[in-house]
Amino acid sequence: MINIKDNEKLNMLNHSCAHLMAQAVKHLYPDAKFWVGPAIEDGFYYDIDLGDVTLSDEDLVKIEREMKKCAKADKRIYREELSKEEALERFKDDPYKMDLLSRMDENEEVISCYTQGDFTDLCRGPHVETTKKMKYFKLLKHSGAYWKGDSNNKMLQRIYGICFETEEDLNNYLEELEDRKQRDHRKIGKDLGIYMMSDLVGKGLPMYLPNGFILWNELENYIRNKELKRGYLHVQTPPLGNVELYKTSGHWEHYQDSMFPKMEVEGEEFVLRPMNCPHHMVIYGNDIHSYRDLPLRIAEIARDCRYEASGALKGIERVRTFCQNDSHIFCTLEQVESEFKGVVDLILECYKELGIKDYRFELSLRDPEDKVKYHHDDKMWNEAENMLRQVLNDLKIDYVEKIGEAAFYGPKLDVQVKPAVGNEITLSTCQLDFCLPAKFDLNYIASDGSKKTPVVLHRAVFGSLDRFIAYYLEETKGNLPTWLAPVQVNIIPVNNEFHLEYAKEIFDLLNDNNVRVELDDRDEKLSYKMRESQVKKIPINIILGDKEKEEGLISYRRHGSKETYSSEKNVFIELLLNEINNKRVKSQD
Repeated sequence: MINIKDNEKLNMLNHSCAHLMAQAVKHLYPDAKFWVGPAIEDGFYYDIDLGDVTLSDEDLVKIEREMKKCAKADKRIYREELSKEEALERFKDDPYKMDLLSRMDENEEVISCYTQGDFTDLCRGPHVETTKKMKYFKLLKHSGAYWKGDSNNKMLQRIYGICFETEEDLNNYLEELEDRKQRDHRKIGKDLGIYMMSDLVGKGLPMYLPNGFILWNELENYIRNKELKRGYLHVQTPPLGNVELYKTSGHWEHYQDSMFPKMEVEGEEFVLRPMNCPHHMVIYGNDIHSYRDLPLRIAEIARDCRYEASGALKGIERVRTFCQNDSHIFCTLEQVESEFKGVVDLILECYKELGIKDYRFELSLRDPEDKVKYHHDDKMWNEAENMLRQVLNDLKIDYVEKIGEAAFYGPKLDVQVKPAVGNEITLSTCQLDFCLPAKFDLNYIASDGSKKTPVVLHRAVFGSLDRFIAYYLEETKGNLPTWLAPVQVNIIPVNNEFHLEYAKEIFDLLNDNNVRVELDDRDEKLSYKMRESQVKKIPINIILGDKEKEEGLISYRRHGSKETYSSEKNVFIELLLNEINNKRVKSQD
């Protein structure tokens, strides 16, 4: 999506169009009063006090119609500079403008207003020359907005819109906007029965429905099997811990604002865990380790809880409880490079198999001037940062350095993906840590018999499974590859009276081969069943009629295709199982 604020001409056009909208609103609602109407990243908005009037979608259509009249009038737009005294006199009947003016210093700020026809408003500008310049616009939505963003203040009504220089640009944007709506994982999640939310359960606490749990299990098994092949050892730890655990790790000092409040039970203070590394440190410390035991790769699909403001919650992309695909690799200093390389290899292997292509690497470093956020040890930081930098250079991986983005205990590699909807997100991460092993007094017996402190790599390939599912649903529009789809095959008999018995035979055959299959034996028209199966985005639809029954064949269509394939039963089963077992992203008919 285009960023209006990065384009000077579009920024000015949208700022001007906000005033065009305000002029139209004033024509339709003469008592309307206006707060602010800035250009924003994706268009513009205006906050408006309409008294007792509450806008509807139909009202936006009326406002748009009036905006077109105002634009067609081709009124010149004039800028006028005022003294503070003049401005206070001109806007004395408008409490919102008076509030703005009261906070302006006339010796430091130029007070200006813009006039177009019968509408004048305070504004820094700049604006286009005439209203006729604003021909291609669209009002997108409306919502409530507290004055000054303070919930103690009056609720105003906010109208969002967008304006472009050409009709083609506007239409392209609206098409892209519609595509974003169709890709929104909240819509797809509801349509496909992936997850649900309930205020009775609590905001930001997703519940995965049967289809969602199948998807979850497939992803969990996928990454766990990858880890097992690479020598990871899986553990299970409790979803809460003693406050002293987090004081030892340093999270209580550095991360407390993101944690849920502590709770006291029988004289002990507990907190829902926001991350898993303290538990895994304790597991390592439970045994005596030799250098021969290292690297030790501890992994867990672990449920964590973090306090997120309600306004920041978004489907399963941003929640208050989530499961991390987490691992902590305990190793010697000499093993860091090979272990770090192994993590990068695993990330790239998964991305290739899952069809993830639009990503980049960021090396997140500390801000040396920030003495509050980061653990104090210049030598440790310099060594750790140079070590990761060297590994990335040796692997010939392109990356950018981000100052001030490291964890409090060490630098990290973040893999940023560009989703089909919205801004970049961090999907995978690998963090180098000299700090926590020392805090927990962890050690191993070196080859010379001395005790040494291990280095730890914190690593997550999927990040959280919740966020990954949100990302993948949007990336695929819910058209999941067959191996991940909750229902992989839907069988539709053309006529239940003649073809249902054969359909049941095929159902049993697929079921015996562990294919997730449904049989649609409802007394509905074939076309209706086919449409519904398409809506459910089931990858393969088997259609069985006279020919299939008589010749023992299977005829099928792929989701989104009108082409029908036909094959013998054993050939189809072999093709299908090959596709599932090899976890193909795209079908090969």
